[in-house]
Amino acid sequence: MSTESKTVRALPESYYDRFASIAAKARKPSPIRALFPLEARPNMISLLAGKPNPSTFPFESMSFTAKNPLSSQLEEFTVDPKLLAESLQYGPTAGLPGFVRWLEGLQEEEHAREREGWRVSVGTGSQDLINKALITMFDPEDVMLIESPVYATTLTVVDSLSITKIEVPTDGDGIIPSKLQIILEEWPQGKPMPKALYTIPYGGNPAGTTVPLTRRKEILALARRYDFLIIEDDPYYYLYFGTLPRPASYFSLEASESEQGTGVDSRVGRVLRFDSFSKVLSAGMRIGFVTGPAALVGRIDQHTQSANLQSSHLTHSLALALLSSWGTPGFLAHTQSVSQLYRQKRDMFENALRKYLGDEGLAVWSTPCAGMFVWFRLILTDPTSTQSSTSSPEEEDSADLIRTRAVQEGIIALPGTVFIPNGGPTPYVRASFSLLDEETTEEAMRRLRRVVLRARGREDAV
Repeated sequence: MSTESKTVRALPESYYDRFASIAAKARKPSPIRALFPLEARPNMISLLAGKPNPSTFPFESMSFTAKNPLSSQLEEFTVDPKLLAESLQYGPTAGLPGFVRWLEGLQEEEHAREREGWRVSVGTGSQDLINKALITMFDPEDVMLIESPVYATTLTVVDSLSITKIEVPTDGDGIIPSKLQIILEEWPQGKPMPKALYTIPYGGNPAGTTVPLTRRKEILALARRYDFLIIEDDPYYYLYFGTLPRPASYFSLEASESEQGTGVDSRVGRVLRFDSFSKVLSAGMRIGFVTGPAALVGRIDQHTQSANLQSSHLTHSLALALLSSWGTPGFLAHTQSVSQLYRQKRDMFENALRKYLGDEGLAVWSTPCAGMFVWFRLILTDPTSTQSSTSSPEEEDSADLIRTRAVQEGIIALPGTVFIPNGGPTPYVRASFSLLDEETTEEAMRRLRRVVLRARGREDAV
């Protein structure tokens, strides 16, 4: 971290009262877990929790083999016996303490953040934490700004909570700040202002977009001016493979960007950030973590206490054994190799997409520089035909083609309509390139070409 970092001030805990849902305000801390820290006091005899006797646990040791990212050699790792015993028992809601400390150090270093009012909590994947965050922040009819298109699973949570969704337009560089500003400037008088903006800023799912630094600064300035939070869902942060330097995260920017003297409150604490190890260590370990204002993260923890007590400390111990040995340099070296793999996959997929669809004018797209998705627009009407000038949005919609005709041809993808917050037709399709090899990619694009040509009336297409 730079020694030249300036002093930053955090918003007070009372600021977040208006971001608490009725359910969050009604939820009380667990009367048992609230007393867990007292058990660590010297000479304390605990009759508190119904913890199982550890002698009944059959696990005596745990070791695994993993590749060293700096040497590419396989190495043996053993979980420290004391750490293993700790991880097999009930523990703190926020996560295995040593693992939480490691993550806090990572966030401090990677995002250049002093410890000014934020903390980390670990969940069963970032989706688990996002779900809980929305439940603790929003009541029915509360307003959320949400980029369009947006991750479909997040929409299922938002819709289940009856949150009012305001779509923010995007292009090949993600959220368009000028469009967001117009939405806010023209906000109906008397209507509650939005509580938060939800965005996936790197390799956005589904659009694969990465928001440039200049736009991020504009969006952060709008959050300060119009007093809303930024929900930074960032599972693809470490899957950035662009040629330009990776833009700073919103979590980093809010500490480095200041608008002092403009009448705008530049105190930090408007970003609630979600990270995931699913894309870089293991999806099955189900490790995600939230970083943000202690008041907001604390409410998420209270929800966890009543929902599932804690995430798996056993997987935390495995990750900690690995990461403690690697150190931050080793972890970052590993993520760099992961991102380069996805760059190769992106290039392979894009080459096949261009060969079978792009060169024939059957699809257009923007090249992603992060993540594992390509978001492409199918051109279902021949531009040279008379039908092209009179076709309706519904006729250009990809949903039926992808859900029926493509499946009949042996190819599965997601139609773009499932990613539109308030629904509606769209010619876009989301395709994942993460698992494909070159031969399979070629065959997939060959089949999709046939589907599009037949949709244009070329029944003889092969």
